[in-house]
Amino acid sequence: MEKTQLTLDKIYHASYVLKEVARKTDMIAAPKLNADSHIYLKTENLQNTGSFKLRGAYYKISQLTDEEKSHGVIASSAGNHAQGVALAAQTNNIPSVICMPDGAPISKVEATKALGATVCLVKGAYDDAYAKAVELQKEKGYTFIHPFDDPEVIAGQGTIGLEILDQLPDVDAVFVPIGGGGLISGVAYAIKHLRPQCKVYGVQAAGAPSMCNSIHQNEMITLDTVQTFADGIAVKHPGDLTYKLVGEYVDDIITVTDDEVAEAVLALMEKQKLVAEGAGAVSVAAAMCNKVDVKGKKVVCIVSGGNIDVNILSRVIERGLVMAGRKCILKIQLEDKPGQLEGVAAVVSKCGANVISVHHNQSEPSMAITSCLLTVGLETRNHEHIEEIKKALTVAGFQLVPMQ
Repeated sequence: MEKTQLTLDKIYHASYVLKEVARKTDMIAAPKLNADSHIYLKTENLQNTGSFKLRGAYYKISQLTDEEKSHGVIASSAGNHAQGVALAAQTNNIPSVICMPDGAPISKVEATKALGATVCLVKGAYDDAYAKAVELQKEKGYTFIHPFDDPEVIAGQGTIGLEILDQLPDVDAVFVPIGGGGLISGVAYAIKHLRPQCKVYGVQAAGAPSMCNSIHQNEMITLDTVQTFADGIAVKHPGDLTYKLVGEYVDDIITVTDDEVAEAVLALMEKQKLVAEGAGAVSVAAAMCNKVDVKGKKVVCIVSGGNIDVNILSRVIERGLVMAGRKCILKIQLEDKPGQLEGVAAVVSKCGANVISVHHNQSEPSMAITSCLLTVGLETRNHEHIEEIKKALTVAGFQLVPMQ
């Protein structure tokens, strides 16, 4: 088997090797996420170590020679590849060193250490951690396990494509998260060789669109910065091999905002009882927001990981509630006299909303001296409900102040 080339046989071989360590994750119907299409979730967030990364890391390490294993392995990762490499190395009794960005979630850092790896935190983003890993590899002679730009790693991720076709043979489209491109390269390669009529769409965070920009501009680009809470796909520069594979086998790449991702994380928790990290939910965000016209189609969204930092989860949920119209803040200019707050409360109550916070400001400099500013936080049903409340308040004679 040629080590430098991706083949369908290699993906099938990876599937055989991975039977001993990786789960064949469930395919779950999710009709509540988008009423216009038939959504299915490939739940890699329920994979061992909490993400798909175990597949590529384990297969790559399984194919190392004894000589390569004897030097120990090193990798760079925002967190999920780290755990995959650490588990694979531990299983094979190989020492491992993982370079991670210093901003990586503490939960991912600690989980990696718990699997026996030595963690080296590096200031900056993923690409900075990668540069440090390359430096240490040259200095210490470790065997490098690339998170995405490697045929064996890509073959391991491609086993998800085989499983999708086995679980849903008549699938019409697959949405796949993209960071460096290893997952979508393997999945697209497998699916396009076995079911070429199936569309494969990549999804990136709007704040880290390195592969999207590279493909659309027909040249590999490097972003100056990346800004997204989807840390698992915050990559400044795509892989050389993955760039070529994506260009050949992927139908299109779209982006989603952090707000759209937050709404998807919330929807997965509330409607599907699944916990997804930001990177794992971008595919669902694309399907929920109709980024591609898949009306009436059978669509698989790969939920690539579930290792979200619990310290950020509450903020993500809060943002998701706002995006879904489930929470809102209204500012109302009132005459500073008795009974005004009671009047607002009566309108809100009649509309069926729940007041969760009230702030009464008598010293707002933009208001008349005889006025005050009332800021009310509400629990609501949806955006239509919010508009209903605004209209009712206006009809009742209250003056709404536009949010800044």
